[in-house]
Amino acid sequence: MEQKLTSAIELMSEIEDDFSVPRNIRTKVKEIINYFQDDTSIIGIKTSKAIEILDNISDDINVPSHTRAQIWGIMSLLESNE
Repeated sequence: MEQKLTSAIELMSEIEDDFSVPRNIRTKVKEIINYFQDDTSIIGIKTSKAIEILDNISDDINVPSHTRAQIWGIMSLLESNE
């Protein structure tokens, strides 16, 4: 479980560092990463919230297609972690 979560965070960090991704998308991804680093919430709640935000991001028409594929992969990792 922990390894999948770590992998998902690493993939989100790649999106955050990709300057071909619009700033508002990178900001949302950074918020998700920070949310996972907060120790006050239960991991299941964090995961559900992250999936919800990522789903909304993937629907954004400004997201590059390669980033959308990365987001779907991250969502898949997180869903298998629930």
